[in-house]
Amino acid sequence: MTDPKYRALKFGVTRVDLRDGPQGVHYLRAEQPLQDFPARMTDRLQHWVQVAPERTVMARRAKLAGGGIGDWVKVSYAQAWASARCIAQGLINRGLSTERPVVILSENDLEHALLALGCLVAGVPFVPTSPAYSLISQDYDKLRHVLKTVTPGLVFAADAARYGKAITSAVGTDIEVVLANGALEGRACLSFNDLLATPATAQVDAAMATTGPDTIVKFLFTSGSTKLPKAVINTQRMWCANQQQMAQSMPVLAQEPLVLVDWLPWNHTFGGNHNFGMVLYHGGTLYIDDGKPTPALTGETLRNLREIAPTVYFNVPTGFEAIANAMKTDDALRKNLLSRVKMFFYAGAALAQPVWDSLYESEEKEVGERIVMSTGLGMTESGPFAIFVTNPNVKAGDLGVPTPGMELKLVDMDGKTEVRYRGPNITQGYWRAAAETAEHFDEEGFFCSGDAVKWIDETDVHQGLKFDGRIAEDFKLATGTFVSVGPLRAKIIAAGAPYIQDVVLTGINLKEVGAMVFPTQAVRALSGLDASVPMADVLSSAPVIAQFQKVINDLADHATGSASRIARMCLLAEPPTIDRSEVTDKGSINQRAVLTHRAETVAALHDDTLHSIIKPQSL
Repeated sequence: MTDPKYRALKFGVTRVDLRDGPQGVHYLRAEQPLQDFPARMTDRLQHWVQVAPERTVMARRAKLAGGGIGDWVKVSYAQAWASARCIAQGLINRGLSTERPVVILSENDLEHALLALGCLVAGVPFVPTSPAYSLISQDYDKLRHVLKTVTPGLVFAADAARYGKAITSAVGTDIEVVLANGALEGRACLSFNDLLATPATAQVDAAMATTGPDTIVKFLFTSGSTKLPKAVINTQRMWCANQQQMAQSMPVLAQEPLVLVDWLPWNHTFGGNHNFGMVLYHGGTLYIDDGKPTPALTGETLRNLREIAPTVYFNVPTGFEAIANAMKTDDALRKNLLSRVKMFFYAGAALAQPVWDSLYESEEKEVGERIVMSTGLGMTESGPFAIFVTNPNVKAGDLGVPTPGMELKLVDMDGKTEVRYRGPNITQGYWRAAAETAEHFDEEGFFCSGDAVKWIDETDVHQGLKFDGRIAEDFKLATGTFVSVGPLRAKIIAAGAPYIQDVVLTGINLKEVGAMVFPTQAVRALSGLDASVPMADVLSSAPVIAQFQKVINDLADHATGSASRIARMCLLAEPPTIDRSEVTDKGSINQRAVLTHRAETVAALHDDTLHSIIKPQSL
């Protein structure tokens, strides 16, 4: 067999330095040093305003009366800069500051982008907040927590109709509210257009001149597990350093004008720091995708990708799964998406091998070569970019090597190896949470990630690391045997593709490992039942039970012991909920939260009292 042909892609870091420390600790860093980076992201924005003022920086399809979607509304670098200065003046006039920042409740849109840029110019932190805290939550507890933590002086939302209830319930009357559309009965609110119409003065230049590397840009709230989310401090140094690290690790970003088509939410570090920042740093264009990898919204993403050809493309595994399935039969999608994309990149969860294979098959069919599917490891606290793959032959779980300027510390933790981070892209801590901050840094100032890693090849450290699960998720059976959750979970998802969305493993201090499965919507088609039938009935149908019986049998046949054998499985009809922190709005499952909030289901699964339990037939 010949090696597969890949579209040309240069990897910036291919060699590392490894040194040993005391007590089995190892330190790992890239041989390539970190080059100089700007003091502020506004320096890069000003650069592109001068170099390419008419280039589009952001675009979004217009929302039409009656709910339709129209043509692209585009904002140039010159327009964005002028708007940001006006908004900055409005923020200055209100005396907003780090102690009284701007909270943004709503999704990605042009107003959100311009307000964020205005905050950058004025030196006022902004707080992009999960829209689910306002739109899906029933108690608004997380929204209240955000507001209490950051004490905003201004709150922005896209429209009164969708966000009015949350604002009325959670936002105090002493906090000014700005709305892009609509009004709230009984409450005076400022329109976004009025804020935008504020004449800029010399105060704007003076305010921007006072900003520097230590200026706080934003607070990003982590998803939280069983605790409330924490506000991660993001400074100008952290953001700019990370963008320069990305540029050196991924030289493709600077090879041609960058074009992104992206839905990833800006309240998350992947969409809001990694991708939004990438566009500003490289003078690129971001087409805001109003789609999502859900049955209702995937069509909008596919529509956009048929029209706009990205130069690189980022998504989560569920998004790539939808694209892979569509490309099998959608000629227009294949032709446009693959016309100039140099790299695919996924993060947030494991990408199942069948999805990977399907993408490669469509790529080879359309353009005669594969597009590199890249990935890495990072977190909100690391900017997020931390570790990146070093070659095109990526396998599921591979992470690669540290980005330039950041050092990894590899520490043994009861047989697992935790990776810890230190560098200019690492947060200084959590806002107004000194105790939480102290808990997450070790005696040498390394941030303790909680992620476990292994060497891809112990004989060649230059290949880097691969993922070995979350240390906090791993547990012991009653026998004392450790269950490594991450790798086992990935095997189950791959074995059950395309019918498994995610899995939560059970069995802490018990004799056997169990699995609670969140199924995909594909199980409905498998069942043969129509959309009116409740999901519980779909999951108990004979075709679905037979399919999952096959999955658990196959897993049992390949198990090597009690820690890798799934002894019992149940299918969950109730999806994970954001109110209970079981899932983020990106779709990532929180294992600990699910186990906590579904303790009765866990007990019934292992007591054999649950209505429908699937067990390997070989047991």
